[in-house]
Amino acid sequence: MTASIPTTTVSIDENRQLTYTEYGDAGGTPVLFLHGAPGSRRLGTLFDTAAREHGIRLLAPDRPGYGQSLPWPDRSISDAGTFLTAVLDDAGVEAAGLVAFSGGSAHALAAAAAHPDRIDRLDVVAGATPPSVSAATPTPQRVLSGLAKRAPRGLGALLRGQAFLADRLDPSFVVAQYTDDADSVPEAVQSVVKADFLEAFAESRSGAVTEFRNTASEWDIAFEAIDAEVCLWHGERDTNVPIAGARELKAQIPGAELRVFDDADHLQTLRRATPDALAAQGRRTTD
Repeated sequence: MTASIPTTTVSIDENRQLTYTEYGDAGGTPVLFLHGAPGSRRLGTLFDTAAREHGIRLLAPDRPGYGQSLPWPDRSISDAGTFLTAVLDDAGVEAAGLVAFSGGSAHALAAAAAHPDRIDRLDVVAGATPPSVSAATPTPQRVLSGLAKRAPRGLGALLRGQAFLADRLDPSFVVAQYTDDADSVPEAVQSVVKADFLEAFAESRSGAVTEFRNTASEWDIAFEAIDAEVCLWHGERDTNVPIAGARELKAQIPGAELRVFDDADHLQTLRRATPDALAAQGRRTTD
């Protein structure tokens, strides 16, 4: 379904290239969209229609080491500003909004703190939280982070095996990692979630290994430097990222707002909150 959507590749330097796809309204308000970990630009397919409805030009990059973007294994969270501003420069955009899902949270916050002149609104949907505010890390994330630090090749092999199975099994194999009610997820959404997962590992496992390692350590983000309007969208029943961490993160970011979906898990929050976040992004130029 997303194979026919054209991609653009931007060179950060001679060894680093980043690929991104545009969704929504080509003449609309520019908004960067960051996938989860693992993930890819293909997740933006879910919100192409919503972006059009709200007049949003949605720029969805593969972060380094995911999809078609070249690996950058020694990058840190603070490098997010470098590759995200490269996308904005290539797209001819001076300032943009930013919507980040799950594992994209750290990179969105880092970019907003380091480049307040380029990011003017930030919406974090079911966003991962830093260790400093996370009282308890769910077991799967703790295991993956431990492998990323102590046995990165082993983690790469594990992820390769997961991709092998995902390619051959029903989409519910992937979807069940993000929701406790996979049967309620429409087939079209399940297909996109599966395609996003497979594209994440199409060329490399480096992106996931790097990010699981980095996000398990202190993020070293100056939250007080974030000048953009910030809204955190989170589900009360999110077991991938418990809401307690989101509440603590809100307290760290000046003026941040937290909107809670009482009956939503990780994937349900993505599907319900992102269209609302895009609507808010569209309003920011008219308010």
